[in-house]
Amino acid sequence: MFVVIGWVLVIGSVIGSFLGVGGHLLALFQPFELLCIFGGAVGAFVVSNPVTTLKKTIKVLPSAFKAGGYSKEKYVQLIALLYELLQKARKEGMMALEVDVEAPQNSPTFKKYEHVLNDHHLLEFIVDYLRMMSSGNINALEMQDLMDEELETHHAETSLASGAIQKMADGLPAFGIVAAVMGVVHTMGSVGAAPAILGEMIAGALVGTFLGILLAYGFFGPLADLLAAKGQAEAKPFQCVKSVLLASMNGYAPAIAVEFGRKVLFTADRPTFKELDDAVRATKQPKSA
Repeated sequence: MFVVIGWVLVIGSVIGSFLGVGGHLLALFQPFELLCIFGGAVGAFVVSNPVTTLKKTIKVLPSAFKAGGYSKEKYVQLIALLYELLQKARKEGMMALEVDVEAPQNSPTFKKYEHVLNDHHLLEFIVDYLRMMSSGNINALEMQDLMDEELETHHAETSLASGAIQKMADGLPAFGIVAAVMGVVHTMGSVGAAPAILGEMIAGALVGTFLGILLAYGFFGPLADLLAAKGQAEAKPFQCVKSVLLASMNGYAPAIAVEFGRKVLFTADRPTFKELDDAVRATKQPKSA
């Protein structure tokens, strides 16, 4: 929604200022200039990226127009899940988690947190490392190195689309110059025409440069930045899980381990100590009489 609002503001401000100084709107209507610029940029985009990147970009693009990601409430529930699992492991041993990690869809613990169950990649990340922890054959340092490698791979994959679109945005001004030069060449071929006609042809050529710069810095560049920011936010739940599990492996009690996870979150999404403490307390089963 905000992407569309931003684009409307860009168009409204640019076109409004042009009309405000007495410009003629039809002078900006140059469909063949747009075809040259946008078509050339898309063609270069296809040539410069492998098929996997093209598919990834097409798949990711709709997410730019949707609100989503992890809210504070989801982070609270994620950390509460980790606390509940680690508390169970502390009381009954890591082997007690075997049933949970082997079939999380059937686990009473995981069923309490549907948003984690619905996030396939995050769920796989959690159960894989809990399974490794239960084996007892890996230390915290080795686990951290492995997690860092996986998160680095995850970051590389999520940045493919934003990087590809940013390269396309960087090339748009150059294609605008190409369109402008072609317009000038066409104008020079009609140098004997009336001044009014020549002026119109030169104006049309200059629109090519205008469109290339406008598309680059008003549309595709900001879109690439937005996708990059969404990719960084998408990695935060994984970093939270990593911090909690490593803290547990280093001997911290579950109540302290979850604090490690809370601290790595962005401040806008980070629950307060009390909010997390209330969620943790809610996971504790009441003692039987």
